[in-house]
Amino acid sequence: MKRIRNAEKLAKAKAELAQIDTAITTILSGAQSYRIGTRSLTRADLAALYKRKDMLEDLIAALSGGSGRFKRVIPMG
Repeated sequence: MKRIRNAEKLAKAKAELAQIDTAITTILSGAQSYRIGTRSLTRADLAALYKRKDMLEDLIAALSGGSGRFKRVIPMG
């Protein structure tokens, strides 16, 4: 039962990550906001999207059996 829930969570997280990637690409292509007549649309904040993307990538790694994103450490001495 837990395995099914994890599979469902993983599928939802991957779907949301795809949507986040699409939103980031859209904003980076210059479509942050636009106006048609008296109506206007402003898309989500890019920083918030990147933060959510990082969280989803960590969740996907955890649900897939990984330990999260790898963080490289460079010795300074």
